[in-house]
Amino acid sequence: MRSRRADAAGTSGRNSGLVPRVSMNSAPLHVGKLLVLAGVALIVIGALLMVGSKFSFFGLGRLPGDIAYKGKNVSFYFPLVTCIVLSAVLTLILWLFSFLTRR
Repeated sequence: MRSRRADAAGTSGRNSGLVPRVSMNSAPLHVGKLLVLAGVALIVIGALLMVGSKFSFFGLGRLPGDIAYKGKNVSFYFPLVTCIVLSAVLTLILWLFSFLTRR
């Protein structure tokens, strides 16, 4: 027997609309979209890295607090503050993207 609520929603009693139904035929489509999106993101990141070596964006990579050591035979560089700034900016961008795409 079906409940009146399930009949009104057009679903059976097992799936009350809380879990979206995904057919097995659409799974490759979703994976394909994800791979294309990941590829575009990698291309954009690669392009920024290639261009970034020629131009210093806002002084990134040489901020105060970045660790640089040059010895006689060794040199070490770790952009600590640059990593923190980039992490904060990317977190803000991803949070904003997540906030705007909520349903």
